[in-house]
Amino acid sequence: MNSINYDAVKAAKSKSRALSFDEIQEFGRKIEAIRQDTMAKIGKEDSDYIYKVRNFVRYTEIASRGMLMFGGWIPPVWLLGTAMLGVSKIVENMELGHNVMHGQFDWLNDPSLNGANYDWDTICTGEDWKYTHNYIHHTYTNVLGKDHDIGYGVMRMTRGQKWEPRFLFNVPVAFVLSTGFEWLLSLQRMEFEKVLSGEKTLKDVYLQSGNWRKKALRQFAKDYVFFPVIAGPMFLPVIAGNFFANIIRNYWSSAVIYCGHFTEDAEMMEDNTANETKAEWYLRQIRGSSNFTGGKIIHFMSGNLSHQIEHHLFPDVPANRYQEMAPKVRAVCEEYGQNYNSASFAKQFASVWARLAEHSLPDQMVDKIKATRSKLSLKNLFARAA
Repeated sequence: MNSINYDAVKAAKSKSRALSFDEIQEFGRKIEAIRQDTMAKIGKEDSDYIYKVRNFVRYTEIASRGMLMFGGWIPPVWLLGTAMLGVSKIVENMELGHNVMHGQFDWLNDPSLNGANYDWDTICTGEDWKYTHNYIHHTYTNVLGKDHDIGYGVMRMTRGQKWEPRFLFNVPVAFVLSTGFEWLLSLQRMEFEKVLSGEKTLKDVYLQSGNWRKKALRQFAKDYVFFPVIAGPMFLPVIAGNFFANIIRNYWSSAVIYCGHFTEDAEMMEDNTANETKAEWYLRQIRGSSNFTGGKIIHFMSGNLSHQIEHHLFPDVPANRYQEMAPKVRAVCEEYGQNYNSASFAKQFASVWARLAEHSLPDQMVDKIKATRSKLSLKNLFARAA
């Protein structure tokens, strides 16, 4: 029996064909074959790639911080230095840190690129990230009540979540989350929303936040104390450059994450994971994920999470392989009538905000608005006139 039950959470109508249990198992075998074929090719090409990525991060950080420290009062130099530092932070987080901490390059036996040891340039500790993201999110992708990434506990994303007045602020909350993405996402494991519901106290959160407080202090000191102080007379340009570089990183990172998880066609499911087969897990990853198209630069800048479907299917496969895997996954999806949710970045990004806006309102109000719009559509007006 298929363990995925969409009707129970009143999900949006799926664009995918319903599959029998046997079809799902065969579907899963074909997806697994893609993984095995790719893993058999992993080697020097992949190691060369990740070392080039690391060098890119190092050299762009050195160059950008140098520009801010020695030419920060010159507006064009400050702008270029800030933008380059933002790019460096984006690539470090998304193409280097995120992928390394998934264990994608553990096979290199390089301690500096080992998922257990890597410490990335962001507030969230590696330990917290690997628990909330690698374990919780990737195990229970888009499962209501299990995957905290569904709205991060503060946004309503589906009719399966009971409407509350606070969700009227879905859109502004999403914008605030994007602005402070580094800080707010790092608090995810503390589950502050449980303080509002009375399930936890502030004391509980404080006791749980020891490692977070140490990492946050270290990151804050690096960007807003150490580098500005050693810059001497360039203190203000450096501190401003670091601040805006972090904002650049926050907006881009959140946009990539939103487009991979919150588009209108990304489906949410009830929890039936106890009896879920690997093939059903594969199917759930596809139905709950979104890709966006683009060239080499956009794939690189997104840490290849422009291929979020492939990342959810194969989180331990080096992400630089996702682009070659994508057409194969898409072909299997087409064979079995499964929606392969892919569109331009602009279209996916717009659909995210449309979804946030829709679910900010009570379901009855949304239904009335849609019914009214349907009645007033030109097609229906002409039909009635005829």
